[in-house]
Amino acid sequence: MPYAKRSTLPWTITDGRAGNVRQAVALASALRLGGQQRLQLEPHAPWRWLAPRALPGAVRGFGEAFERLATGPAPALAIGCGRQAAGALRVLGRQGTRTVQILDPRIGARHWDLVVVPEHDHLRGGNVLTLLGSLNPVTDDWLACGRAAFASFERLPGPRTALLVGGPTDHANWQQKDIVPLLAELATRIRAEGGSVLATTSRRTPRAVTQALLRAFDDVPGVIWSDGGDGSNPYAGLLGWADRVLCTPDSVNLLSEACATRVPVGVLLGQRAQARMQRFQRALRERGRLLDGLDALEADRQQDIEPLRETPRIAAEVKARLGL
Repeated sequence: MPYAKRSTLPWTITDGRAGNVRQAVALASALRLGGQQRLQLEPHAPWRWLAPRALPGAVRGFGEAFERLATGPAPALAIGCGRQAAGALRVLGRQGTRTVQILDPRIGARHWDLVVVPEHDHLRGGNVLTLLGSLNPVTDDWLACGRAAFASFERLPGPRTALLVGGPTDHANWQQKDIVPLLAELATRIRAEGGSVLATTSRRTPRAVTQALLRAFDDVPGVIWSDGGDGSNPYAGLLGWADRVLCTPDSVNLLSEACATRVPVGVLLGQRAQARMQRFQRALRERGRLLDGLDALEADRQQDIEPLRETPRIAAEVKARLGL
């Protein structure tokens, strides 16, 4: 059998959740190390329950694909996001892999070479890097690619309002009765003032909210993507063509990506944010990057807006710390 070579490309390791994959891939891409290889974990009990705590036999605890990776030549670099990935990275770290854990692993940061967490979490340490918001791929080039991929959106009347709708969480527990009047008000404003809507929902959006969204904008020009049956997700096109962006208050990822554009951003139902989400949104407001609700419709679109782009800074710090 020929000798298997040590992988020089970074591996991104996650549980497959979209938000975790997005952050790990964004960081690996920003490192510009010639590409990346991706692995989705399939954790078994008890590792699924107790990760990232160390348990005997962890090499076999995260699925066959991970076992093959962990029993071969150690990868040079692995980037993980989420609690399951943190456990898998500990296995690789013991074999000589440099490890970068994204999001608070809920145990001591010493088990990884670097840990990347949002500022609104409390974890700090000599190997902890903090950022405002979350890692994401949004750059001017990414937005330009979104415009090119969905060039038909250019024909929609302006101003184009991107509407990003998530779903209630423990840290932003809004309800259908809260958002429906805001959807109706936004639709009324667009009808009166002209323009169009570019809306998308998420997996967490309650079905009743999606139906209310479709009803509210039934006669408003635009595009509404609510599930896979609507074709390819036009998310990059929505952000690329938007003249302003409105978000629900429940997702750090959505707000971070909206604020990485160069247009005004408003948060709907921001008063519902609590704890970490409240701290995050307060920081965005203090930075002048986030407005309350429909105030974004009144913002001067000609102003020079500094986008929130933390991913390149974190990537540069990772490269410097690890000597990449």
